[in-house]
Amino acid sequence: MKIQFRINASLRAEDVIEVFKSSGINRPIEDLTRIDQMLKNSNLIISAWDGIELIGIARSVTDYNYCCYLSDLAVKVEHQKSGIGKTLIELTQQTIGDQTMLLLLSAEPAMEYYPKVGFEKVENGFIIKRKI
Repeated sequence: MKIQFRINASLRAEDVIEVFKSSGINRPIEDLTRIDQMLKNSNLIISAWDGIELIGIARSVTDYNYCCYLSDLAVKVEHQKSGIGKTLIELTQQTIGDQTMLLLLSAEPAMEYYPKVGFEKVENGFIIKRKI
C-alpha cells in the first residue's frame, strides 16, 4: 500500500502512543493526558499513514517565519529504513519554508541518523531540562 502523508490531521493520543512505543522513542507514553496535550499544543504535525493505520509522526512547534522546533520524529519499527522519517522531515521543511530554521534535540541512538538526512550538528545550544 502507498504511504499517505497528512498535514495537521486530527490524531488520537492512543494512536500516537502506539507509534512512540513501536519506534523506541522515549516519551511519557503512560500518561495519555500529557500526550494529548502535547498534540493539542503543537501547531505543525505531519503524519504518515498506511491505510487507516498511523505509522509515523513529525510533531513541531513553529512560528513559520524564523524557527521551528521538531520535538518528535517517530516511525513504527516495521516501517523504519523505508524513507518515511526523511519524508516527514522534508514535508516539515516544505511547510515552514526556506526562511525558517529547523531545530531538534536528538536522543543518543539517533545521533548518527540526523546528519544523513540533512541536519548539521550544533554546539551553541543550552537547555534547562524538564523536572518530570
